[in-house]
Amino acid sequence: MNSDEKINYISNWINEYASSLKFQPASLIIGVSGGIDSAVTSTLCAKTDFKTIAISMPIKQNPSQHDLSLKHLEWLNANFNNIEIMTIELDKVFDTFENTMKDFNSSLAFANSRSRLRMVTLYQIAQAKKGIVVGTGNKVEDFGVGFYTKYGDGGVDISPIADCTKTDVWNMGKSLGIINEIIEALPTDGLWDDSRNDESQLGLKYGQIEEAMENSNSEYFKKYSDIRDSNIHKMKPIPVCTLPKK
Repeated sequence: MNSDEKINYISNWINEYASSLKFQPASLIIGVSGGIDSAVTSTLCAKTDFKTIAISMPIKQNPSQHDLSLKHLEWLNANFNNIEIMTIELDKVFDTFENTMKDFNSSLAFANSRSRLRMVTLYQIAQAKKGIVVGTGNKVEDFGVGFYTKYGDGGVDISPIADCTKTDVWNMGKSLGIINEIIEALPTDGLWDDSRNDESQLGLKYGQIEEAMENSNSEYFKKYSDIRDSNIHKMKPIPVCTLPKK
């Protein structure tokens, strides 16, 4: 499939899935970070028949990242008639949580908690608006290296681009006319005060990871496997203790 075919297929899939639910959702709820994954996914949602509520949720956000989020919200609002945009500031909520949990200080845990707080916010809005939460994880993150916060970014109702590589997402972004600043921006989860990007955290570029996922002889395969092994628990179903039958 070329990018245009993928765009049509995924937007139709979202539409058909949401329409098939016994609980008929009135809206699609999605968080917009200023990154390419949420920009593409929110646009795919906007191309459906459903009202799409796109939300920026800054938590001590780097101003440049938040600016991209706001620019994308404005772009959505200008280009689609079924869009509602909003910004929900979570700084004070997170400050309260961080202060309450000061005896359990962990930079990684607090970074993950930012993601989970956004998830809670999306579900609060979804229930109030009779909507479903749309995820933004791609194939590399969801099934390759597990680069997300389980039950944070992973806590969603549907995941439209989970079978798309990062390269697929970038290409769809170009076809959709996503703002060029977003396409060219270094991917980042926006969860760290130092604004570290995804590839610096992973130690590999997305193209290198995609190569390793397809080719076990790749020079990047060992590094990819090490990352994957450390995160494999995120990519498996929740372990359940099954009691023996009498």
